[in-house]
Amino acid sequence: MGQTIVGPALPNIPWQPRPAGSDAPVWRYDGNPILGWNPIPCAARIFNSAVLPYQGGFVGVFRADYRNGRPQLHVGRSQDALAWTIEHEGIAWVDESGAPAPTSYAYDPRLLRLEDRYYVTWCDDFPGPSIGLGATTDFKRFVRLERPLMPFNRNGVLFPRKVRGHYLLLSRPSDSGHTRFGDIILSASPDLVFWGKHRLVMQSGGPGWWQGVKIGAGPVPIETREGWLLLYHGVSGPCNGFVYSMGAALLDLDDPARVIYRTRDYLLTPEKEYETVGFVPNVAFPCATLADAASGRIAIYYGAADTYTAVAFTQVDELLDHLKRSSHLF
Repeated sequence: MGQTIVGPALPNIPWQPRPAGSDAPVWRYDGNPILGWNPIPCAARIFNSAVLPYQGGFVGVFRADYRNGRPQLHVGRSQDALAWTIEHEGIAWVDESGAPAPTSYAYDPRLLRLEDRYYVTWCDDFPGPSIGLGATTDFKRFVRLERPLMPFNRNGVLFPRKVRGHYLLLSRPSDSGHTRFGDIILSASPDLVFWGKHRLVMQSGGPGWWQGVKIGAGPVPIETREGWLLLYHGVSGPCNGFVYSMGAALLDLDDPARVIYRTRDYLLTPEKEYETVGFVPNVAFPCATLADAASGRIAIYYGAADTYTAVAFTQVDELLDHLKRSSHLF
């Protein structure tokens, strides 16, 4: 097996082999969910969160929904990326001058290392849903930076390196509610402050009804020798409400607005009780991955039923082969 993933070896990421008798390209951790109801004193639920390797273990920025209904972001730490200790106090943001800069609400974070800092993107209040951007070097002091885009917007996902001299950001321009509205857009910036050169990447719809209502970028794209591997969520709208499932696409390395392959069928859809029953039923919402370049193993972190944090697994070469065999371009 060649080294398909471009990046470091991470031999200590969580992993389980595919269950016997299964040929699915993505399979669930049999210990799911890894975080359940009332995980810390101030929060009823933790889900749709992001993790990274850090100092020999793992660190994460977690969406914690408080009992007043408002979500905030908390830091979590783990040695195995499965058993997490979540800090009881939320992130105390400061602005670039060092003054307190609290959030009205903050949810669905993504997290990555980009050059010499760790960056967090999340859904912010500008007012109404927009994309927040912040940075840290030590997961103790967090600085809020200028918001990259105007409201209304969600699912801001940075790329882990510059492409053709520009930082890149995926987003899903939206309106102020959870409505039938959403395609994936790519934006570019020379400095992480001023953003432009907006390009359409993918639209909802097509022959797969599972992504017919809206789509949004999931975890930070994984660089492979063949392109940027993007996991994303797709939403369908049956008579009982929205259903969130997971798909994948391969984007061109030098022009990530160009889709090379895109799954026709979902890779993961709500089937287990922790995905179908909860605060918001029928949600499987990917937000983070851990990828080992040496083995090609990928652990996928996703929110389940807006209540739980769960993990699934895939192997990069098998997933890319599945993409090529079952892709449909829209």
